[in-house]
Amino acid sequence: MSEWLGRILGPGRPEVTCDECFELLDRYVDLELGQAQADAELPGMEAHLEGCPACREEHDLLLDYVSAHGR
Repeated sequence: MSEWLGRILGPGRPEVTCDECFELLDRYVDLELGQAQADAELPGMEAHLEGCPACREEHDLLLDYVSAHGR
C-alpha cells in the first residue's frame, strides 16, 4: 500500500488525535529514551505518529533535542 493511501485509510488500529498526541508527546519521548514499550504505555501514539507528518516532525525534533541535552 502506498504511503498516500495509507494516510487516507488510516492505521487500522486505534490512534490518538493530534491534540492528545501533543499533550502526551513529552511522556512518550521519555518512555522511548528509557527503553520502555512506549506504545504499550500510551496506546495509539505510534499509530498516530506513523500517519501524521506534523506530529511526527514534532516528535522527531523533541526526541533529538532531549537526546542531545538530557532530560
